[in-house]
Amino acid sequence: MDIQELISQGEHQQQDFKYCISSVSKIAHSLSAFSNTDGGRLLVGVRDNGRIAGVSSEEEIYMIDAAAKSFCSPSVECEMQTITAEGHNVLVVTIPPSSNRPIRAREEDGKYCAYIRINDENVIASPVHLALWEIETEVGEASKRVFSDFELRCLRLIPSGGTTLNRFTRHTRLSRKDAVRLMADYIRYGLVSMHHSKQNWVFSILYV
Repeated sequence: MDIQELISQGEHQQQDFKYCISSVSKIAHSLSAFSNTDGGRLLVGVRDNGRIAGVSSEEEIYMIDAAAKSFCSPSVECEMQTITAEGHNVLVVTIPPSSNRPIRAREEDGKYCAYIRINDENVIASPVHLALWEIETEVGEASKRVFSDFELRCLRLIPSGGTTLNRFTRHTRLSRKDAVRLMADYIRYGLVSMHHSKQNWVFSILYV
């Protein structure tokens, strides 16, 4: 494994640099995010600018193992390898995508949140993500779904510039639970897309 080649890629959706592991709960965020998205890799002992600082591998391995087993639910299986570069140890942590989403990370207050990876950031998953993962568990691959006239009217309430889940819930007068499930179905069947913007999840109509 060429560590310099990996570093030259910079931080992206499937790679993150960590100067050191200072918080087990924070590293659990990364494990959750990579697991819930496309998998990824942590380079521990590398500064944000790509310079190698090195780490004490045994201590970092212990903390990552604790994050994976005690701060993630379900626990995360990850592979760790220590590579020496420029006279320093870099710990490479490889996290596969999970087939058992959501993977939730325990926060410092004891609560659990699921994260996803967007570009080079870990972002808390929306309730719609959770509903989509629940649907996947229930029914597997997408099957035929016939939307009612009311559900299609709700779809047309989504403005061209997109909407948030809160606005969609208010406009449709659905319960929060029903609004989340309906939005998840829209996305599952290719009628709506979602993206993260300014701390909010925005849902945009693709087809009416």
